[in-house]
Amino acid sequence: MRRYLRATFASLGNRNYRLFFAGQTISISGTWMQKIAQAWLVLELTNSGTLLGVTAALQQLPTMLLSPWGGLLADRFDKRKILLWTQSLSAIPALVLGILTATEVVTLWIVMALALVLGTIEALDKPARHTFVLEMVNAQQVTNAVALNNIVLNAGKVLGPAAAGVLIATVGLASSFFFNAVSFLAVVAALLFMRTDQLELSLRAQRARGQLREGLRYVASRPGLLGPLVLMTVSGLLAYEWTVTLPLLARDTFGGDARIAGFVFSAMGIGAVVGGLALASVLHATTRNLTFWALVFSAVLLATAAAPTLVLALVLLFALGAASVAFRAVAAALIQLRADSQMRGRVMALLVVAIGGTTPIGGPLVGWIGETFGARVALGMGGIGTALAVGGMALYLRRRRESQEAATVTLPS
Repeated sequence: MRRYLRATFASLGNRNYRLFFAGQTISISGTWMQKIAQAWLVLELTNSGTLLGVTAALQQLPTMLLSPWGGLLADRFDKRKILLWTQSLSAIPALVLGILTATEVVTLWIVMALALVLGTIEALDKPARHTFVLEMVNAQQVTNAVALNNIVLNAGKVLGPAAAGVLIATVGLASSFFFNAVSFLAVVAALLFMRTDQLELSLRAQRARGQLREGLRYVASRPGLLGPLVLMTVSGLLAYEWTVTLPLLARDTFGGDARIAGFVFSAMGIGAVVGGLALASVLHATTRNLTFWALVFSAVLLATAAAPTLVLALVLLFALGAASVAFRAVAAALIQLRADSQMRGRVMALLVVAIGGTTPIGGPLVGWIGETFGARVALGMGGIGTALAVGGMALYLRRRRESQEAATVTLPS
């Protein structure tokens, strides 16, 4: 047991990563509180799944458009300083939304505008946050650290929605926004207390023209990066629209209120935490592992879409959380380890776009499908799309491997 625990939490042996881990746990709980409160606020204001999807799309639109620039910033500048700025600025739109909601002057257009502002900050934050992990831990601990990061993300999905559901029902929507504004201070404090002399700083890219295009050409020329990125893009577009599909599942399919929506998110988050802890020591960044966990993820997602009762849906969401954390952790670690140091920020920015930046297209699409045909169909579409993308990636990688092998064959004289 001691050996297992040591392997599971190996990356926490680094003081800087421990601080980051603790700060992220608090901050992401606040982020998920805001996501639930914002989704419920939009439903109260509009009663529209489509507009819920549009709001989610606006928040992720900057991720699609600006994340490549965020990745370039992460390649050029000190990632810790970038995070200090972005985490501090993220508190402002959360605080403003809390005040406007508490004073009952909030409108849909205000929610959308603030979602766009927060999304802009997040687009610059995410590439630096993802690649900063490699500066806190060594290469052997990257997969473990990425898995623990996903556990943090999903621990927030447990604590945040559960707390938000209770607070919305008892205190009001504004309290969740206020908590999120304060929670960003935890990450800022963690970054300030780090020992900078213990950070393994990445090689920084020198300023030059055409660096964004260079990043795209770099990925396009490497099948081991392009295949997983396309898979994550399809999955992000159709499956990872939880802030749209899960509130609709809770309200329209099972007739629940904000507390049920919180339970739905929490069930998935608990599964991710438990599954992540169970799998953190055994996950390996290989194409075979990525294929396996993508298929498990799509199968459980399809089963969740077909669940006839709320209780069974909660059980399946628990399993879905575990499969999701393994799928994303293997993909993120695989892509980071295969990317060169000076290109890592731009490559990880493309992963950020793949998972979150596709929401401007996927959010309204999935929201419309959920509103028109039901949340079950919207969830099932994500499972089918991911499974098809896995098959496409496997076929593409096999053909590229065969063509490379054929090119190296020397005919006998």
